Amino acid sequence: MARQSISLTEPNDQWLKNQVDNKEYASKSELVNDLIRQARKQEWIKEKLENAEKSGFTTDSKEEILKLSKELLNG
Repeated sequence: MARQSISLTEPNDQWLKNQVDNKEYASKSELVNDLIRQARKQEWIKEKLENAEKSGFTTDSKEEILKLSKELLNG
C-alpha cells in the first residue's frame, strides 16, 4: 500500500482523531481511505446521472433498469 504524508487543519485532525477514539475506525488511514472510496462512488454516481440526463428517454422497463443498475453496482 502506498504511504502518503498530508497536512490537516486542527479541526480536521481533531475530527479524524474523534472518529478513531469512538471506535468508528481502527485508524486515521482507514478513515481517510473510506472517505476517498465514498468520494469516488459519489463521483461515479454523479457522472452516471449527468450522462443519463443527456441521453434522453428510454424504452426499458423499470425491471430492466433496476436489473442493469444492480449489475453495474455489484460489478
